[in-house]
Amino acid sequence: MSIPPQVGRYRIAHPVGAGAFATVWLAYDDELRSPVAVKVLADNWSQRADIRGRFRQEARFMRQVDSDHLVRVLDIGELPDGRPYLVMTYAAGGTLADRLTGGPIPVRAALRIAADIARAVAVLHDSGVLHRDLKPSNVLFDPTPAGDRVLVADLGLAKTLAHASGFTVVAGTPAYMAPEQLVPGRGIDVRADVYAIGALTQHMLTGVPPGQPVAAARAPAAVERVVRRALHRDPDRRWPTAAAYASALEGLLAGRQLTARPPPRRRLRRFLAAVGAVAATLVMAGSATAATAPHGWIRVGDTTGAVSVAVPGGWARQLRDGGWDPTVIGLAEGRGPGLLVGTDLTVWSDVDSATPGVFVGVSRALRGAEQPALPDHSGCTPAAARAVTVATFSGTVRHWARCGGAQTSFSEVTLVAAAATFAVYVQVKQTDGLDRTDEILGTLRVDASMVAQR
Repeated sequence: MSIPPQVGRYRIAHPVGAGAFATVWLAYDDELRSPVAVKVLADNWSQRADIRGRFRQEARFMRQVDSDHLVRVLDIGELPDGRPYLVMTYAAGGTLADRLTGGPIPVRAALRIAADIARAVAVLHDSGVLHRDLKPSNVLFDPTPAGDRVLVADLGLAKTLAHASGFTVVAGTPAYMAPEQLVPGRGIDVRADVYAIGALTQHMLTGVPPGQPVAAARAPAAVERVVRRALHRDPDRRWPTAAAYASALEGLLAGRQLTARPPPRRRLRRFLAAVGAVAATLVMAGSATAATAPHGWIRVGDTTGAVSVAVPGGWARQLRDGGWDPTVIGLAEGRGPGLLVGTDLTVWSDVDSATPGVFVGVSRALRGAEQPALPDHSGCTPAAARAVTVATFSGTVRHWARCGGAQTSFSEVTLVAAAATFAVYVQVKQTDGLDRTDEILGTLRVDASMVAQR
């Protein structure tokens, strides 16, 4: 997009960013001797009255709120060809998106940034404005003698809270949008922005966008609990306001929780990274028969043919069948046969999600001498461990009930082969109050000859 070398009293230098609707240019206010950012609406959109209206509305929203952590509009005008422009605060430190290209951000720094974002958004909410499009490219950094100042930008999709109860068009960036924001016509409120800030926090802590597998634990349990509440799918169970989330983050920064070692519970979330990718369609390893599983169950297997298990038909919607990494439960390295099957594997590891499923992994490191570090199901009601025998395997079942939702339970099972050359780790998540652990174990099939070839 071209632009005159001089716009009003602002001398144009070079572009610093571009989006679907506008381009942002670095410019200089020679009279006040300061850099500014000039945002110019794209030519192909400038003839649309609704887009021009939204562009001017953004300027009004940014002018009516006042926070050191919000980009300010300094001026507004039109180019000779009629394209409108905004003159705004220039942030020389780049964007959060730029910084995330280098991987995760240290925990304390990530929480400080997230708290500043939440405080800025709280000011918007207090002014009756909902942002709706919080994402890494809309978080800027302004270097100051005291350190980088966080600035929230781009209110192009913002709406007044009074008009947020009946959106008919889905708008925003999907990875950071609250579930209710993805439903046309469903009302949203400030808790949609709370979810987005939670998603930004998670991205900073893990180094990967929301919804993608996490390769390793990044934060202490106390941090995980605070962020997980912001990301709850049910708005009523999130932090009620951005200010409340900011206070929770600032409480973590002021306390001692940041030095605590994450408990084994975090490893549960790492299964999604440790097990092979979800198949485009669920590929079955043959239908279950009445002799091997209850009626209506479906048998699934890993890609090597070494292990298979049957699950209730309603659970068999997604499958990861490419093996697993036993280090996620504290065992020695050495990828082995494994699978994960469930209704929605993107949220399966979330205790609060109503997504049942089964994980099965085979490991030569798990032979009785070296035991797995089982996830810590804090908040659940534990049952006494019990012995179990499955074909030529013997082992232990540990069960936790009333996890998250009152109907959710987990079973952790370790099974050692009779020859003690390898073992199997099984995890069962159930969400309807029933316990089918023994039935599922009864369908387990492991081909020792195939395991030996791995």
